[in-house]
Amino acid sequence: MEFLSHPVTQKVIDQAFTYSKFVEFTEQLVRENRTTGSNQSEAYLEYTKMCLQRMRRWDKTVKVSPKIEKLVQSIQEAQVWLLITEAWCGDGSQSIPYLAKLAELNPKIELRIIMRDEFPEIMDAYLTHGARSIPKLVAFTRDLKVELFTWGPKPNYLLTRHKEYKHDSKGKSYKEFLEEIHLWYARNKNQDLESELLPLIQSTLL
Repeated sequence: MEFLSHPVTQKVIDQAFTYSKFVEFTEQLVRENRTTGSNQSEAYLEYTKMCLQRMRRWDKTVKVSPKIEKLVQSIQEAQVWLLITEAWCGDGSQSIPYLAKLAELNPKIELRIIMRDEFPEIMDAYLTHGARSIPKLVAFTRDLKVELFTWGPKPNYLLTRHKEYKHDSKGKSYKEFLEEIHLWYARNKNQDLESELLPLIQSTLL
């Protein structure tokens, strides 16, 4: 499908972070006791520190299956994978290291990362049920003329779990809910993310 007027331009891609630069940027934010976006509360500063710790941990432990590794390496036409996130985004810190590992498997994949609040026109083109939920992955052909697929902001299980919590928290605080979510990520080890990405990546080869 052609998207001749979508807001993602080559200038945006050129200005965006690589994954390694995004990690370095987050490290700098933590050193300076600040974060991205307008909310500079102590809570968001703490979220950012936790996100950095998670990314560092996943960078050392993340694994991809032989099946998706073979699939990603079979990509012949260049692609741009654009990730929309923020430094304080807990879901981003759990998923982005895995996506970066996938992109490293094939030099034809260019992974770039932008901050949601710096590009509201892009975020608003990729809302989830009307919300600016992150992280959001959007894959394009290298010329940015064709959108190949989107994913995010989290695996489907967690989307359902979040909806259930909003409907009925069953007395669980939001902090307790977040602890449950991040424990799920640690145990799942990106298996659900991988299973959701497989058909999306496969569709780009048809």
